[in-house]
Amino acid sequence: MTIPPVVVQTARFGWHWQWQRLMGGLGPADADGNYQRPISDHLSAEVPERADLEARSVHERPLLILGRSCPWAHRSWLLHNLRELNGTINLVMARADHQGGRWVLDPPWNHCTTLLDLYRHCGAPPSYRATVPVLVDPIHPHILCNDSAPMVELLSQWPSGAADELNPPDLQASIQTWQTLLQPAVNDGVYRCGFARNQAAFNRAESALFAALERVDNSLRDGGPWLCGERLTLADVRLFPTLIRWETVYAPLFGCSRTPLWQFPQLWDWRRRFFEQPGVKDTCDASAWRQDYFGALFPLNPGGIVPSAPELTRLVTGPIPR
Repeated sequence: MTIPPVVVQTARFGWHWQWQRLMGGLGPADADGNYQRPISDHLSAEVPERADLEARSVHERPLLILGRSCPWAHRSWLLHNLRELNGTINLVMARADHQGGRWVLDPPWNHCTTLLDLYRHCGAPPSYRATVPVLVDPIHPHILCNDSAPMVELLSQWPSGAADELNPPDLQASIQTWQTLLQPAVNDGVYRCGFARNQAAFNRAESALFAALERVDNSLRDGGPWLCGERLTLADVRLFPTLIRWETVYAPLFGCSRTPLWQFPQLWDWRRRFFEQPGVKDTCDASAWRQDYFGALFPLNPGGIVPSAPELTRLVTGPIPR
């Protein structure tokens, strides 16, 4: 039986109206339909003294609470592994509850079964959103840091036995230059594409995104192997979580598909080099990314179908497709 065109048109109009309301739940947009990332409710960051950390028992170490699918938490996880902070920080993995729209702690910590419970237990203001990553001091429980931007800088200063310095003073100006370009155009840019409310907003975000990727590719060709030259730095750490999710999430779900990543050959090689750094592969769970993005973002994937994807290690370490 053929559905009358008027029924189809009415359904399309009703769905588009409802879609706009649902998209508002993912994140705000301005009057032109451009996605605007919500301002973080952050608490001041604190770095404990080395002597204090080394004197603590295993159960007294600060907790770094992460979510496997969250790219902002992924940065902190990378810092933890690259700087070998496992001797002074304990990792706790929160699980995304798609139905409840929250992070769940399983097993619970201090009788807290959700991240919101933990925030309240640590004295965070009631208005604060319970987000990952969050760093908690279990002694007289309080939050040391809960914003990914200062978190990576805090963890880069955290007492560690690792020799490599990821935020060296002589490269901080270069690191900040990359942050100023890549945060809005790439790391937020993929979300500006995926959460755009109309075609014009999407086109603006897509153009800025791929222009930035081309600039990075050219810079790596002229002065690599890392973004700031010979040394791996925070600039690389901040970019990697976005590019490692490219084929799994951002190209198929957010529409970031104008140019395949392999057509940026220097970026392709850069991603492989970073992926092969000690401890990095352990932070990459492509299955969790697909389940959480495709499963949780109902307005972008109302059918709830989670597609398969290439095996991550083979994809990242393989040759450039010809």
